[in-house]
Amino acid sequence: MSGSADALFEFEHLSVRGVGDRWRLRDVNGRVPAAGVTALLGPSGSGKSTLLRCCNRLEVPSDGIVRLRGADIADIDVLQLRRRVSMVFQRPTPFPGTGRDNLRVADATVDDERARELLSRVQLGPEFLDRNAMELSGGEAQRLCLARSLAVDPDVVLMDEVTSSVDPPTRRALEVLARALADGGIPIIWVTHDLAQARRLADTTIVVVEGHIATGEEAAAFMEEASRGE
Repeated sequence: MSGSADALFEFEHLSVRGVGDRWRLRDVNGRVPAAGVTALLGPSGSGKSTLLRCCNRLEVPSDGIVRLRGADIADIDVLQLRRRVSMVFQRPTPFPGTGRDNLRVADATVDDERARELLSRVQLGPEFLDRNAMELSGGEAQRLCLARSLAVDPDVVLMDEVTSSVDPPTRRALEVLARALADGGIPIIWVTHDLAQARRLADTTIVVVEGHIATGEEAAAFMEEASRGE
């Protein structure tokens, strides 16, 4: 199967084995569009974060193929792949040092002008260049991690439950930032178990249930049940 021009990622018979006879993903087929915000929505333990991590080879499939803009990612150098496919994790992961130091972990050539521009894109002021990254609040640290992910000019940013450990104002601010990035041309893949958040944010929603992408009646049943829980 050749890649589709309108797809950012394509999954072909993708499986990830778990412990024993358990499969974390099983025969996943689907695609992520090349623009906008795509939400991977599903209950905890459904496999959505595993699917996300397959996109930059933090998870290596047991079977199947992941394509990035038509190319099998197994054929792409992993460091090059992770520069093209940046990721922001569920909990902020700042490195010891200043904000400037953190940005230079991603790109050692970042000068102060570029660093200020990156911080501005995530609504942090220039004073964060010299702030100790390990002393930032959860929301500030998560924004710094997002700025660090943008330092490599990625093709896409993966965001794995990035609002799960922040307060409601920061949650909304991160949603607005993701929307702005997508509108500016950087596709976002956003993992969430929150239907209301997916509705606010996503252009496309992919429902992941029990290790596979749900479609038709199965997806509709999940959406109905999730709606009752709102």
